[in-house]
Amino acid sequence: MKAYGYIRVSSIMQTLGTSLTEQQRQIEAYATLKNIDLLGVIVDPAIKGEIPIHLRPQGRLLVEAIDNGSISCVIVTRLDRAFRSARDCLNKIEEWEKKNIALHILNVAGQTIDTSTPMGKFFITIMAGAAELEKNLIKERCSNGREARRIEGKVIGGLPFGYDLDVDGKTLIPNTHEQSILQIIRDLRADGLTLMAIANELNNRGYVTKKGASWNHGTVANILKKAA
Repeated sequence: MKAYGYIRVSSIMQTLGTSLTEQQRQIEAYATLKNIDLLGVIVDPAIKGEIPIHLRPQGRLLVEAIDNGSISCVIVTRLDRAFRSARDCLNKIEEWEKKNIALHILNVAGQTIDTSTPMGKFFITIMAGAAELEKNLIKERCSNGREARRIEGKVIGGLPFGYDLDVDGKTLIPNTHEQSILQIIRDLRADGLTLMAIANELNNRGYVTKKGASWNHGTVANILKKAA
C-alpha cells in the first residue's frame, strides 16, 4: 500500500515550533507499524484550515496523487489538519472511496481510524457528525447570547457611527457631530458619488471615523449598510 502523509499548521509562529515535526513523526511511525509504503509527507505550513485542501499550495499535490492513482492511502494526524469541517471530511471520504483511496486518521477521540474498514467508516461518520453538532451548538449559544444582550438593550457588535452610549452604559444617544457627517454621507451617495469618492471628500474636509482614522470605501459602505 502506497501512501502520502499530509500535515499542516495555521500560522507562521507554529512553523517555528514542534507541531509539524511531531505530526510527521507520528505519520512515519504509523506507516512503519502498519507496513505502509510512505512515499513522503506533504507539508502546508501557515495555511488556514478554512481553505479547501485542493486550493492549498501543497494540498494540490496530494489531490493530484489521488487523481492519478499513484497512492491508495492518505495519512493525517487529525481530522482538522486536512479538512475544513466534519461535513467536508465526509464528502472527501466518499469522493476518495470511489477512487479506492483510504483515509487513516491517527487521532479521532484517541482512536486511529481507517476508512477502508466498515468499522472505521462508521466511527468516522459518528465522530464527524458529533464534531459538526458541537460546532453548531457553539454557534447557537453565541447567537442566543447576542439575542439576550439585544433584549437587555446592550450594544451588539460595537458602537455604531452617529451614536454614543448614555451614562447607563447601554442606551444609544445621538452624537450630533457624527450625525452631521452621516447626513453628508447620505447626501453624497444620493448625488451618485461612489463610495471611494465619498471617502475622499470626507478626508478632504478633515473628518475622521469614530476611531479617529481616515475614511476608505469599506468604512463608508459599512456605515451606509448599518444606517439603512
